[in-house]
Amino acid sequence: MASINFFSEEISFSLDHPRKTSSWIKSMIKKEKRQLKEINYIFCTDSFLLNLNQGFLNHNTLTDIITFDNSENKAVLEGEIYISIDRVKENASKFKSEFKNELDRVIIHGVLHLLGYKDKKASDKGQMRKKEEACLSLRK
Repeated sequence: MASINFFSEEISFSLDHPRKTSSWIKSMIKKEKRQLKEINYIFCTDSFLLNLNQGFLNHNTLTDIITFDNSENKAVLEGEIYISIDRVKENASKFKSEFKNELDRVIIHGVLHLLGYKDKKASDKGQMRKKEEACLSLRK
């Protein structure tokens, strides 16, 4: 059964409209002609995400998101997406964006990674940003 789940770790946080967000994410996955098995979102603190970043990726930097792709088949999405609420709040302020907009951007950014979009090279970052904007424009 296809599912999108939301959890929190080391922080008290919950989405205002989880069903609406899930529906939006599912529609973006369908638009990319892929299937959903399960995506678990874990909202957490900077320190929790930093520990993951150090332990799994050998990066000693703060980040807003880490995506783990657990898919066994490229056509079927399955993964875990960890999001630092501390980073999202700070980035919203830094980029003069509303918190909800920045959170939605990061939420869909993780899905785009599961769909195979990259963001390490400048050209990839541009394409990722365009896809984020396209997805954000389709929120209900």
